[in-house]
Order: sequence, then structure tokens, then C-alpha cells
Amino acid sequence: MPAPPLLMKLRSDMKAAMKAKDTNRLEVLRGIIAETTNASKTATPFKTDIQILSLLRKRAAASKAAAQEFGAAKREDLRDKEEAQIAILEEYASGVETVGEDQIIEVAARVVGQMRTEGQTVNLGTVLKTLVGAGGELDGKPVEGAKVARIVKGML
Repeated sequence: MPAPPLLMKLRSDMKAAMKAKDTNRLEVLRGIIAETTNASKTATPFKTDIQILSLLRKRAAASKAAAQEFGAAKREDLRDKEEAQIAILEEYASGVETVGEDQIIEVAARVVGQMRTEGQTVNLGTVLKTLVGAGGELDGKPVEGAKVARIVKGML
């Protein structure tokens, strides 16, 4: 199975960062690539850009928390370093195309309405299974599960 396109971009950007001696970018990219490599040796390797996107967001959130801690401790040098890393992570995260919120709302509303007319049990679990489960309308599409869950929860 070929590597996700985002992972290929990260690897090529890492080589460019090495040549440009961009230490901040290089540090971020090495960390992400190391984490994906470690995950590939487990039962749940990263196979899609969406999985890598969730990793990018998780690392950005951790960096934001660290930046706040460094700011509170009056360590401006470390805070600035974390903020630079956040900018790099968000740059890559924004490059991943996902299904838009409007489209998710439209599909979720249609599925919930259809389930109600058929007399099926309408709760968060069954709706999510119908949407993103095998054969669902959002199955295999670049969509974030947390976003779908939040939208469906708002409808119920």
C-alpha cells in the first residue's frame, strides 16, 4: 500500500529543510515522521491523510499548551519556539482537504430523516455507523470523525 500523499510531502519537505538548514521545520517534520514510522510498526499504522491530520492537530494542541506554560514561566525564548512549531503544524494541517461542514450537515440530516421514516432507532452510535461505517455515505471520504460526531450530536 502506498504511503499517504501528506506523508510523502512531509518527507520531501524534510529534505528541503535539511538543505535550507531550517532547524525549526526540520525538528517538527522529524517528529511527525518518527511518530508515523513508529505507528507503522503497530497494529494501527497511518494509512490516510486524515489520520496524519489528527496527529498534526494533536501535536499543535500540545505545543499550544506548552507555549502557554512557557509564557506563564516567563520563558519567552521557549514560547517563541513552540509558537513557530505551531505555525508549521497548522500550515500542513490546513493543506489537507476534508469534506466541508455544510456537506456533512446535509448528508447527516438526510440519513437521520431516512432512519426516522423507516422507524429505526436514532441515536449517535447508529447514525455514525450508518454515515461513516462500511458502505456509508461518508465511508472512505476525507472526513474527521469528531466533526461528524459533533454535527450529528447537535441534530439529535
